[in-house]
Amino acid sequence: MASFLGSSSTSPADMQSKKEMLMDSVRREIALQNAQELMNKANEKCFERCITKPGTALSGSEQTCLSRCLDRYMEAFNIVSKTYITRISQESAPQS
Repeated sequence: MASFLGSSSTSPADMQSKKEMLMDSVRREIALQNAQELMNKANEKCFERCITKPGTALSGSEQTCLSRCLDRYMEAFNIVSKTYITRISQESAPQS
């Protein structure tokens, strides 16, 4: 791991900075994977629900159903995300 983060002559501040950059990169990758998983799951569930007879084109009602279904998934995701972020912020705030 030392070779990845730098040589043994690297200062502790540089090592900490490199560790933080690596952790930020990992966090971004995880967030991207989570977003992709959400979209895949939403597409799968909404397709099952809205497309009863697959064909070469979507009917107007299928388009409307898909749009509303995906909107509900995104709305729910946003609510959960905001609630989670609020909770984490409250838990990490110093207690008076």
